[in-house]
Amino acid sequence: MADALRVAETYFDAWNRRDAAAIVASFADGGTYTDPLAPGLSGDALAAYVAGLWQAFPDLAFELDGAALVGGDTVAAQWVMTGTNTGPFHGLPPTGRSIRLPGADFIRVEDGRIRSVHGYFDAGAVPRQLGLQVVVQPEALGPFRFGSSVGVQGGRRSRPGAFGITMLHVRNAEEVERMRTYSRQIALEMLEMPGFIGWTAMALGDRLYNVSAWEDVESIGRLMIGGTHARAMADFFGPGIGAGGFTSVWVPERINAMWVRCRGCDRMRPHLGPDSRCDCGAALPEPPEYW
Repeated sequence: MADALRVAETYFDAWNRRDAAAIVASFADGGTYTDPLAPGLSGDALAAYVAGLWQAFPDLAFELDGAALVGGDTVAAQWVMTGTNTGPFHGLPPTGRSIRLPGADFIRVEDGRIRSVHGYFDAGAVPRQLGLQVVVQPEALGPFRFGSSVGVQGGRRSRPGAFGITMLHVRNAEEVERMRTYSRQIALEMLEMPGFIGWTAMALGDRLYNVSAWEDVESIGRLMIGGTHARAMADFFGPGIGAGGFTSVWVPERINAMWVRCRGCDRMRPHLGPDSRCDCGAALPEPPEYW
């Protein structure tokens, strides 16, 4: 039916006009949109999904390579989505990079409105084009759980005198995103604090861990004075984030000198300060940060 092709063209035109209301209105009652990242969206959920894409890619557009009827009431449309990442994407800051994503939609039309859209594309293509890592791994395997991590170093090579360790048991994906946003801002603030050495955050299932290294206990105390960390703690203790968790400060009993490999004899030697040398006489390389 030529009418199905017209409906599909109107649908893509609404995308290119950035008209979320028109996109939603093109669907029949109960009609759904599905792609590799969006399972069966309709109504407000669909509007929020497209708004998120436009926020990340304000110039997002679809170039139709062709559309044809298949089966009488279904349109097969091949397209290329383009855009520039100038807004936040999945909670990450904009990269300024452009993307070009080929894909295809199968659009089933019923009585002049869309009953379903099934989109197909490489779900890892956009993250790769933005310079992001794409990791495929199980959530759990036997006694092992898998997740993700991020870290930052303050540039100090000091031996840690204190560690801050926290664990938060989150209840849903929304809380995960809120805590990731908090953690990124806290890390940026820690970089400006005297005595900060490094920070690592890990997500394993429904548990989020943060470990920060400091030159001494007094330095870690600065985290408690205002800033984003104080707001995150207020969210934790008040009606807010998490089903449970703990905070703590750890003082190490012993941390050995940093070991480095001698370029002269290929043996591990302790780096004891500026101008450290191996027993073979070769100058030892600079050590990495402790944390």
